[in-house]
Amino acid sequence: MQFIATKLDGAWIVELDRLEDERGFFARSFCQRELDKMGMNSSVVQSNLSFNVSKGTLRGMHYQVAPAEETKLVRCTRGSIVDVIVDMRPDSPTYREHIAVELSAENHRSLFVPANFAHGFQTLEDNTEIMYMVSGFYTPDCERGLRFNDPSLNIQWPLPVDQVSDKDAQWPLL
Repeated sequence: MQFIATKLDGAWIVELDRLEDERGFFARSFCQRELDKMGMNSSVVQSNLSFNVSKGTLRGMHYQVAPAEETKLVRCTRGSIVDVIVDMRPDSPTYREHIAVELSAENHRSLFVPANFAHGFQTLEDNTEIMYMVSGFYTPDCERGLRFNDPSLNIQWPLPVDQVSDKDAQWPLL
């Protein structure tokens, strides 16, 4: 696994080290030892699958606060997405800054999302599937969210937002 630092401290793009031959390739997509060595909380207690029928679907921006913070390792296993994370750590020099990363079944890339980062994505293709491993159990009382179109965040989604849940559309503005 190769770890590419982003401008947001603790957030990493994870590329595969492929062992290729005429059959295709083999790669390790998760290794607790390697993530621990990079200082990432890699304990996994839950694995989530998101299937999205339509291109332009937006899910997010979600995060959990103490005592139920969670990290995520996100991978797109079918289709493609633009994955966006926002640093919500008040003491961070990148507080409220965001990055966007394209994840696809073709590029096999993952995004490591640290605790206290809001996370969301928009599908770029129909029938897109995302899997993510999570370090904490979903705790509704600790869930928080950001409005995907909050002008103070200025997130530039690549497509018009065709579908978004009522809950995600109604998070309060910052």
